Amino acid sequence: MSNNKKVLDNLVSRTKIYLVIILILLVVICIYNPTFIIPAVILYIAIVGYSYIANNKRKSEISEHLQDLTLTVDSAAKNTLINSPLPLIIMETDGNVIWKSSKFVTEFANVDINNYIDDLIISMKQEIMQSENKNTKTIEKEMKIGQKTYKILGEFVKSKNSSKRKPSEYMLIIYFMDETATIDLKKEYDDSQICVGIINVDNYEETMQRVENERKPEVIAKIEKIIYEWANETNGIVIKPERDTYIYVFEYRYLETIKENKFSILDTIKDIANEEDIQLTLSIAISTEGETEKEKYKSAQETIDIILGRGGDQAAIRENGKYQFFGGRAEEVEKRTKVKARVVAHALEKLIKEADNIVIMGHVNPDIDAIGSALGIYRLSTELKKKAYIVTNKECKAIEELMDQLEKDETYKDVIVGKEDAKPLITENTLIVVVDTHKKNYVEDPELLEKTSKIVIIDHHRRSADYIDNSILTFQEVYASSTSELVTELVQYVDVNCELKLLEAEALYAGIMVDTKNFTFKTGVRTFEAAAYLRKLGVDIIKIKKWFQSDMEDYSKIADVVKNSEIVKDTIAVSVYENQDKDTNLICAKAADELLTIGNITASFVLGKVGEKVVISGRSIGDINVQMILEKLGGGGHITLAGAQIEDKTIKEVKKDLIQKINEYFEENG
Repeated sequence: MSNNKKVLDNLVSRTKIYLVIILILLVVICIYNPTFIIPAVILYIAIVGYSYIANNKRKSEISEHLQDLTLTVDSAAKNTLINSPLPLIIMETDGNVIWKSSKFVTEFANVDINNYIDDLIISMKQEIMQSENKNTKTIEKEMKIGQKTYKILGEFVKSKNSSKRKPSEYMLIIYFMDETATIDLKKEYDDSQICVGIINVDNYEETMQRVENERKPEVIAKIEKIIYEWANETNGIVIKPERDTYIYVFEYRYLETIKENKFSILDTIKDIANEEDIQLTLSIAISTEGETEKEKYKSAQETIDIILGRGGDQAAIRENGKYQFFGGRAEEVEKRTKVKARVVAHALEKLIKEADNIVIMGHVNPDIDAIGSALGIYRLSTELKKKAYIVTNKECKAIEELMDQLEKDETYKDVIVGKEDAKPLITENTLIVVVDTHKKNYVEDPELLEKTSKIVIIDHHRRSADYIDNSILTFQEVYASSTSELVTELVQYVDVNCELKLLEAEALYAGIMVDTKNFTFKTGVRTFEAAAYLRKLGVDIIKIKKWFQSDMEDYSKIADVVKNSEIVKDTIAVSVYENQDKDTNLICAKAADELLTIGNITASFVLGKVGEKVVISGRSIGDINVQMILEKLGGGGHITLAGAQIEDKTIKEVKKDLIQKINEYFEENG
């Protein structure tokens, strides 16, 4: 009716305009010739009378025409609703059903639709409350009803008498579109997509060297049989491009089964290794990322590099930009050959010679391993006639004794700098050497990594998913006890005669000693060889031992942490350092070590607060992989030694999360 009134009003307005124009013309004529005044008045009255009669007649005709048209449209709209091919329901937000289409009744005749409608109303009420200032709002949702999936389209309309406090006074008009066939088709398409995997036999060459020649074909046949049988369970195809590498191709529909079985092949291959008395493990990388099979293969290659950087004996799935890891319970196997160390040493020497200057950087809250390895790279750089700087936080108790001695030595004046002082030193041709970490957000200053493309990484930790991916040289050996061990090897193999100063040798030796817990954990043949080389340079072991002695106050704090520990899963100790001071990192680390000296304790975790972050120190005797547990909280490290830093949470919340991750670890690993 409002549209009809507008049309008629427009008609009257136009008539008035015409009459005004005629009046003006007649007035002008009468001004020039007054004799026309009486005829003009009579004529104008006649025109007005005629217009009035004609206008009323036209208004009546137009009104009837518009009314007929409106009735026709309303009837068509009603017929469309009644005979809608889609299930349709009109209801209020208080659950009162106003009307249902016949299609709706037949569609859900065998389903208790009321429960689904109640859930739908609850979710819609939330949307209504969030859009109180709008009179109407469309909705679009997906809901599974019975065995079918529906796309729900509709609109809720606010009634004239409703108030903001009464969302029940809304009317809902809802269509149900059956999307089951479309979804099933999409699922079939997704399930048929190709996944590409790479299976790597860890330490193949070294393992086969220890097997008698006549037994080698038999051992290889057993390995291949296990791999092919495992792939056959998922109707996969296996191709062997190299002696120790297999390419595995299968459909996405089988990926969930592989996850549920937790890559059982990892344990199966160990059983064969035990039977044959050899050290043999597998590393498996699977990727779903990429538009083509070639892109997926490249993604799998990147993933296998991460696995090998984590020590092997595990599997990883890369999907939707995330990694999911399985296995990784075995200790890393030491590599006897030093070929890689020699190659890296020569490559590093060349990079240092080509650079303008060298900036060496460890991780935040540096320990003696980070500083010791940094000093080793500093000495190598200066022997190659390059200016070098070490970026670190001097105010860290773990390196307090060493820092005091460095400050007394004029050799290291202006060598150790803070983050702000380091930024002006960086040019496009600066070489940044990152030691004792490989994580982007764990270095002393992540901003420095963006100022140059020349980055070298030297680390011994298992690789995490957020690693620095633009390095031009990476020497990451997880079998090594420490980064100090790796740097000690590099110093020996460069062409230049690199003579370490006594304090530098002592720092490197201390780095090895601390990370191995006095040569107890992760200690291999090459560890002792590196220590022997440093010992020949005159290292005073007693002096180093004094660097790490705890005073009575610290020992008392450690004793309190140990005393207040909580036992989880019978053998895991979890404790909290309640004080918040500059010594938190050191106290947590030492307390975690101390807890392992208690009988039946196989792993320990100590939490503390540093600024706005909660830090966790994790330790293990090898039975439990603390790295896998803390990795779930954003941390990393090794099987026996790991750490994590969590922001925006309280210690109580982090402790709860940690215990949950410990339980998940046991569920995943039986």
